[in-house]
Amino acid sequence: MEFTHKPVLLDECIQALNIRPDGVYVDGTLGRAGHSREIAQRLTTGRLICIDRDMAAIDAAKERLAPWLDRVTLVHSNFSELGGVLRDAGVAGADGMLFDLGVSSPQLDDAARGFSYMQDAPLDMRMDASAPLTAREVVNDWSYEELRRILYDYGEERYAPAIAKAILRAREDKPVETTLELVDIIKSAMPPSALREKQHPAKRSFQAIRIAVNGELDALPPMLKSAVEGLNPGGRLAVITFHSLEDRIVKRAMQDMARGCTCPPEFPVCVCGKRPKVKVLTRKPIVSGEAELAENPRARSAKLRVAEKCDNFDI
Repeated sequence: MEFTHKPVLLDECIQALNIRPDGVYVDGTLGRAGHSREIAQRLTTGRLICIDRDMAAIDAAKERLAPWLDRVTLVHSNFSELGGVLRDAGVAGADGMLFDLGVSSPQLDDAARGFSYMQDAPLDMRMDASAPLTAREVVNDWSYEELRRILYDYGEERYAPAIAKAILRAREDKPVETTLELVDIIKSAMPPSALREKQHPAKRSFQAIRIAVNGELDALPPMLKSAVEGLNPGGRLAVITFHSLEDRIVKRAMQDMARGCTCPPEFPVCVCGKRPKVKVLTRKPIVSGEAELAENPRARSAKLRVAEKCDNFDI
């Protein structure tokens, strides 16, 4: 089988995970299985648990990971359910976990999924096609305040109030049904100078609506907590983010788990008894080099952060 897809920060992720042939690893965001493929082929007696909320990714992985399926377990689930997934798989502790928080290329490239602002499709944006909430409902049913909030908070869109008002005006006449209808509405609310910017004018708004539809930021804190709890001492946690909100959550969570003692500075001795759970291995996030950026422009916003579970932290 020809396999040309190279996932973001692949070499850096493999190095960060410090893979042992007999280890147990988790790819919490299977996607196109690029990272999983590289992990699986480095295992002998080890095991790889692959999780994805998109059933299409699970089905495709059966072929993409065919040579190594004897050491791979495919699980259709959300990574926020990580603790339950590990229990069901009979995994007492993993030696490494990887989470790539970007939308996978097949989802972006499949116009019918409604993620792209470049191709016309019904407003959907669900990573899990069986989930109840769609982008159509967000755009047509949510209030002005809710729309303004997600556009500003999740998309960091400075024209959020104007875009939210434009959506409300448009849906008074008829429901907004397709991605390109939404793109036109977004453009109509922005000044000419914003339309001339290098970045597509709808990018931030589409990102915001996608995050809201899939509850992406809500799932992050419980996933990070469960990941560290599920690691063996010395196990590595590697997380790739693609926008500042995600990166901020991951950075703060790792810093909090690395802090240990929470006693006030004026206390002469520690009375809380809290110990660091992890050691942060990336003071600054790892980013793509020029060679990768030339090959894959989508990697430009990717940031990789890595932490290692402390030996003295009990699960």
